[in-house]
Amino acid sequence: MGTGLAIALVFVGCCSNVVSLELLVRQFPGCGNIVTFAQFLFIALEGLIFESNFGRKKPAIPIRNYVIMVTMFFTVSVINNYALNFNIAMPLHMIFRSGSLIANMILGIVILKKRFASSKYLSIALVSAGIFICTIMSAKQVVSCKEQNVYAFMRWLIGIGMLTFALLMSARMGIFQETLYKQYGKHSKEALFYNHFLPLPGFLLLSTDIYNHCVYFSQSSEYVCIRGVFILTTECASLTVTLVVTLRKFLSLIFSILYFQNPFTEWHWVGTGVVFLGTLLYTEVWSSMRAALRGPEVKEKKAD
Repeated sequence: MGTGLAIALVFVGCCSNVVSLELLVRQFPGCGNIVTFAQFLFIALEGLIFESNFGRKKPAIPIRNYVIMVTMFFTVSVINNYALNFNIAMPLHMIFRSGSLIANMILGIVILKKRFASSKYLSIALVSAGIFICTIMSAKQVVSCKEQNVYAFMRWLIGIGMLTFALLMSARMGIFQETLYKQYGKHSKEALFYNHFLPLPGFLLLSTDIYNHCVYFSQSSEYVCIRGVFILTTECASLTVTLVVTLRKFLSLIFSILYFQNPFTEWHWVGTGVVFLGTLLYTEVWSSMRAALRGPEVKEKKAD
């Protein structure tokens, strides 16, 4: 599958997914678990039929490695969706998850002993500052909207803690996934299937909550989005994947603010701008654009 189609899947699938999720959360608060379960079940059934051939196809990556990856993936997916039950607004949810660069760099330094250029540390400082500004502004809104309700604020703090944990766990999963792909090669469809098939028994722990919400809906719209991301990781360099996902998040954020009229102050806009500026600085998109523009000039000089 080509890179262009993978990027289209990410933009169309992920943006429509964000809209659908926010509509569901507004109409049915607390539906995060049933959404996650429907997503996992749908993708697992599709992969069971078309990828694993009903278990007859031997996986390229050993199952024991998938079990480790799946444990982290399941935890991240459930916590990210469940955090919406703790007074976390969708715009803050999207901005906070844009902090994956911070988590990736921290764990890369600690686990892989990586060292980065000064521009990388500057970009991470910008992303951190932007997220901090948006978080503080959202905290003030929670307190003011709930009339100094300490219980509501404590629930919000728990939600922030859940997002932070999920962010670090997701970064650790990315490092583990990168190590597996270097050793066994990239198998996006296989990884997509096992990452959603193996965790299904874990939803028994959430069966009561899932049953209570299953009467509202029974199908998820996340498949197009997540398949696009899995394919993109095998078709493009990590720089391109990060840039595409970041731009997609920005479009989703703008749509969420305008369409759903979520409260978004001037300071939220400042924080958002700083986050995306830091992200673009980290991915060195400006250097890539300059190199692309210089390409024709270099060829002309060689021709002369």
